[in-house]
Amino acid sequence: MESKLQPIVDKLQKDFAAIPSEYRGDVSLVIAGEKIAAACRQIQDLGFELLSALTAVDYWPQEDPRFHVVYEFTSISKNMRLEVRVPVPGINSSLPTITHIYRNANWHERETWDMFGIKFEGHPDLRRILMPADWEGHPLRKDYPLGYEEPQFTFNFEEINLRKPYVKE
Repeated sequence: MESKLQPIVDKLQKDFAAIPSEYRGDVSLVIAGEKIAAACRQIQDLGFELLSALTAVDYWPQEDPRFHVVYEFTSISKNMRLEVRVPVPGINSSLPTITHIYRNANWHERETWDMFGIKFEGHPDLRRILMPADWEGHPLRKDYPLGYEEPQFTFNFEEINLRKPYVKE
């Protein structure tokens, strides 16, 4: 672990019972869901001015935790990166919003809700951002039903059907 990141990890570990891990120089902390807003506030105070990514990982069929919500923080001024993971159960999947701490979390949280169905409590405008408003379900869940519907291209239908298969001579 980078020596300049070590005191930050130690502080978060002490204050939020964060569980650190490191893989190929990248540091990741696992923090409980009820502590994420306070942890994000402290992470911002420690110099991480940018929430560079927020997404989720689905571990289905595992149910507890089914998801990990992954937050990526960047300190441009200190040239550091930090990943925070929050385990979320499969039933009643929700976390507190961090839009009041990092304003760009607004669209990231909307996308995570839209694709995975994880609610962000207190979000100012939690509605679909990628899928149509009347869409049912959350397409990036591993248990989402696949349609297996073949796409149809009507503009060149005759051309496709008249083509002979490729034969090597």
